[in-house]
Amino acid sequence: MITHIQGKLTEKNPTHVVIDCNGVGYMLNISLHTFSQIPDNEQLKLYAHLQVKEDSHTLYGFSSLAEREIFRLLISVSGIGASTARTMLSSLTPKQVREAIAMNDVALIQSIKGIGAKTAQRVILDLKDKVLKIYDIDEVSVSKDNTNKEEALSALEVLGFMKKQAERVVDKIVKSQPEANVETLIKEALKNL
Repeated sequence: MITHIQGKLTEKNPTHVVIDCNGVGYMLNISLHTFSQIPDNEQLKLYAHLQVKEDSHTLYGFSSLAEREIFRLLISVSGIGASTARTMLSSLTPKQVREAIAMNDVALIQSIKGIGAKTAQRVILDLKDKVLKIYDIDEVSVSKDNTNKEEALSALEVLGFMKKQAERVVDKIVKSQPEANVETLIKEALKNL
């Protein structure tokens, strides 16, 4: 199994990169999250997942082990293929995917292009126990943070702000101030919207 590829970055696109490793160019399919993490220097190391099918061998590249782990969990779910898992990791960060599964956030998973309600529910049903166990997430602390975040977002929507834009701003605030209450989240978000 190929676990990582390290070499000279020869081609960089939002969907794939080519890494020259001792004269052999390896094309790795990547998510937008990994694309945003790739530095502009020549040397690059990506963690890899090799998918072998009867008609193709496809390499997927990840900037972190955590992203590769989430990818592997996602493709273990019936009905989620590698391209769907890659789309999920392009729409959300690995941490957001993890937390959405841990908190039964069907709406967030369903907001990803190509994911319907049944698929979102299946992802949560199949992976929730694994995610809680592997990442040792405490459901109570995660849901408390999420309640504050959700209340702040609904208040901002009532005030007329676009949900996606408000969500981005509130996520940044939650990252920098994890203990912020709803009022603080709304005040800080209003400064940045």
